[in-house]
This record gives sequence, structure tokens and C-alpha cells, in this order.
Amino acid sequence: MMQRWLTGSLLSALLTSTVWTPLPAEEARHQEEQEIRALEQAEVTAVLNQDVAALERLWSPQMIVNNPQNGISANRDAVIDRVKRGLIRYSSFDRHIEAIRVSGDLAIVMGSETVVPKGDAPRAGQTVHRRYTNIWARSGSTWRSVGRHANVILP
Repeated sequence: MMQRWLTGSLLSALLTSTVWTPLPAEEARHQEEQEIRALEQAEVTAVLNQDVAALERLWSPQMIVNNPQNGISANRDAVIDRVKRGLIRYSSFDRHIEAIRVSGDLAIVMGSETVVPKGDAPRAGQTVHRRYTNIWARSGSTWRSVGRHANVILP
């Protein structure tokens, strides 16, 4: 009787640990998503701080942006130029990630943003709500933003 109970308990423990242990692929996917979330937050912080060096590390030189002013910034230098000229400058920047999809060496992030532009930035002093999509590409172990689309949600 004791042997049956012990065998049943061990079998139950084994099944429970098997059922609740994440699979390696799931763990890797979760880790990649966490890494992308951290990069998204680092980008917000760098934009708020006008940290051009950090933005250059985060953004690929080939990055292309469909910007909220209904124009296309053809590469990282064009976007950096907008930062330097004060056209991308915020007193607050809140990003809400709604979905992340990682497929191989690409990650797509979608969500919403609320910014309050300041200085010479378009819509300075207003609270601006936007939808956005960011595309990150991995080269080796480094992720960099390669594409972005942001559009203003009109009231």
C-alpha cells in the first residue's frame, strides 16, 4: 500500500513539474520579448533626454520612419537631425506596448503613445495621442530599430 502511494505521489510530482515547466522555446521567446521591451523603454528615455549617442546605438543607420508629421524620414541621420533641431522634443513620453511579435531576427512592436511636445516641436504644449509600430532587427546579439510608423490620433 505504501509503495502504491509513493509511486502515485512521485508520478503526480513528475507530471506536475512536466506540465508547469516552460519549454525552452517559450523561455527564449519570453526572454526576447523582455529584451525588446527594455529597448523600447531605452528609446523613450533617450528621446526624453535628447541623448543622441544612445539613439545612434538603438537606431540602425538604415532606419526609415513614417513620421507623425505625415512625412518619411529616410534614415537614422534624418531622424537624428530632427532631434538636434528640437523637432522631436517632449516634456513627457508614455508608451504602451500592446503586442510584440518576434520572428527570427525581426521583432515587431505595436501600441500607443502619449507625448507632450515642447519648444519648437510640432504641437508643442498639446497632449498628443499616437498609434505606432516599431520594427527591430537583430544582427548577432544586437537589436536595432530599422523601421517605425507613428500616426497621430485626432480627437
